[in-house]
Amino acid sequence: MSRIGRAPITIPAGVTINVDEENLVHVKGPKGELSRKINKDMKITIEDGVLHVTRPSDDKTHRSLHGLSRTLINNMVVGVTQGFTKNLEINGVGYRATKQGKNLSLALGYSHPVVIEPPAGITLDAPTQNTITVHGIDKELVGAVAANIRGWREPEPYKGKGIKYAGEHIRRKEGKAGGKK
Repeated sequence: MSRIGRAPITIPAGVTINVDEENLVHVKGPKGELSRKINKDMKITIEDGVLHVTRPSDDKTHRSLHGLSRTLINNMVVGVTQGFTKNLEINGVGYRATKQGKNLSLALGYSHPVVIEPPAGITLDAPTQNTITVHGIDKELVGAVAANIRGWREPEPYKGKGIKYAGEHIRRKEGKAGGKK
């Protein structure tokens, strides 16, 4: 039995979960509302404020879907109660981020500033010139937006210039040997 899949999800106060007959899960909470279609083979039951996900058999596909389905539903519950945040750091001379209304303007050494418009449900913030925070209730979307921002100038291994996740370690390389032979 899947250790992750068999763990129950306790539904916090202020959160409502509805599951229709096609396994479309709607989660509504204080921060917003999310919905996702879960595989029809997984059985989702709610009783006494606790949600359980069970699988019909020990087939390999059912085993792999069991933990995934439970984790997706748990991420929706955490998202509508607490939300998710990704922090990015900018390293490099002249590299900086500024907030322009809802948009984020990045100076990354290009001839023009890179303007990023956040999708619906995502808020971008630049508390300092060298840090960016991405907030939202959908964990997948927060990660995708953060990866998109990081992709504009990935950290390079020689000087470490670029945009990296907070806490990410960049493996540094040694430069040229530089000696005469």
